[in-house]
Amino acid sequence: MPKQVDHRERRETIARALWRVVEQRGIAHASVREVAQEAGISHGAVQHYFANREEMLVFAMDFASERTSRRVAEGVRELGDPPHPRDVLRVMLAEMLPLHPDARATSRMSAAYVLEALHDANIRTRARDGLAHGRGLVERIVRQAIADGHIGPDRDPATETNLLLALTGLTPLIELNVIGPQEALTAVDQHLDRLFTNKA
Repeated sequence: MPKQVDHRERRETIARALWRVVEQRGIAHASVREVAQEAGISHGAVQHYFANREEMLVFAMDFASERTSRRVAEGVRELGDPPHPRDVLRVMLAEMLPLHPDARATSRMSAAYVLEALHDANIRTRARDGLAHGRGLVERIVRQAIADGHIGPDRDPATETNLLLALTGLTPLIELNVIGPQEALTAVDQHLDRLFTNKA
């Protein structure tokens, strides 16, 4: 049992090193050798845990997704019981934007992963499935909010879900200092306020 715990911890250490490489130098530098150097372990040690670069990238992205899900769950727990769907969506959207160091690292990893997926069929399938799963979660919240009368019955849940997720497109504007984090949150809040104004 201790060996399994150590195995997971070492894989997470390597994943965090990969995040740092991607965040500081870009996906082009996310080789097994450079990640090993960043992690402070040998090239062979990384290969012991990951047979190749693809395996390392997939695990690092899965781990990033787990961390984001954990932060969202913690944020939702703080909203009270039951939480209002508008507040749940705000927590989810805020964690998808690079508004603090952890979210910034996972956001950059996600962007790099998508770029990698464009040229790798295996990664593309996993990335697509992950995005579809996340989108499905958001749509379920929107559909339930419509059913509960929080959002007008004239709203199409699929379209509203797509519009909500389009707000994550603010990421490059934040990353390149075109807008500040507070401006991004203001846009999120105003969109949610309009969505949850049920005039029916």
